[in-house]
Amino acid sequence: MSATRGKLFFGSKFFIDIYIAPRYNFTIVVRYIAVKYKEVFIIDAHIKKVYVPMTETGFYILLCLQTPKHGYGIVQKVKEITNGDICLAPGTMYGSLSKMEKDGLIRFLREEEKRKIYTITDLGNEVLNIEMNRIERLYKNMKEMK
Repeated sequence: MSATRGKLFFGSKFFIDIYIAPRYNFTIVVRYIAVKYKEVFIIDAHIKKVYVPMTETGFYILLCLQTPKHGYGIVQKVKEITNGDICLAPGTMYGSLSKMEKDGLIRFLREEEKRKIYTITDLGNEVLNIEMNRIERLYKNMKEMK
């Protein structure tokens, strides 16, 4: 008998990776948990370690995906809102999109003319809010020190 792997989903915010070994011994590995409880998210250590503080690329991707966009649309929007100061390289951006999708911060919506359209998830919004609060605190502290 060979080992079996799978994922057990509970809505869009929680899933468990399952590994069932031969002879019916099994282990359950929790991949990540993002449970919305009374409007408060509990974010696991992996997500917090990887995304807080956030890279500039990650921040702009989540900021742009508050409305659904494809990769090139994100690049164009970032260029527009930064007055051309930041231009996301395709390799960096697509690598970040892939990782963020795997980690549950964004999700694939649909394909249009061979372009993948993504949007931010509830978990992604919560991580973005944490980062925006962190940036606001930095700015406030800087102003107080002047």
